[in-house]
Amino acid sequence: MSRQVFLYDPPDRFVAGTVGLPGRRTFFLQASSGPRVTSVALEKTQVAALAERMDELLDEVVRRTGGIAPVPAMAPTEVSDTAPLEAPVEEEFRVGTMALAWDGDEQRMIVEAQALVELDADSEEDLADAEERLLQDEENGPPMLRVRLTGAQARAFAKRALDVVNAGRPPCPLCSLPLDPEGHVCPRQNGYRREA
Repeated sequence: MSRQVFLYDPPDRFVAGTVGLPGRRTFFLQASSGPRVTSVALEKTQVAALAERMDELLDEVVRRTGGIAPVPAMAPTEVSDTAPLEAPVEEEFRVGTMALAWDGDEQRMIVEAQALVELDADSEEDLADAEERLLQDEENGPPMLRVRLTGAQARAFAKRALDVVNAGRPPCPLCSLPLDPEGHVCPRQNGYRREA
């Protein structure tokens, strides 16, 4: 079966969002262009890592170009997007591997999210070789979402993604684990149940 690539160059919209209540949220990346919408599921930590690395890469682009690259220092308010995910949210795949790159010729951020794939191998070396072959296989590799963003779109995505990650359950002031509405068993309190 040939590889399915969901390409958005450029998207009308590219956002991170959630479905569900804090503590039970499912995180998604969603790209849309006209009537076409692609949603892929991923973990909260993947969203946070993507947003942080995107900001770091944009900062590096600005530094290396001496500030001439079309990358704003902060997310511009005119491209800010606080709307919910477009419904219905239908998961195309669950993300396993992500990649970021800056296309200096086109002045675009490239975001790639590839589907999670289970591989069988006899050793760690065989597993690493199988992973590399699979990820480099343009014809038969796992499904992939590929999005090309302007610097402003990338900054706006990163800001929203971090806001979405931080909008979950508040952390316990003692142990930093998330507080549930029904209480929290804090290891620093030796199991004493703390109310939210």
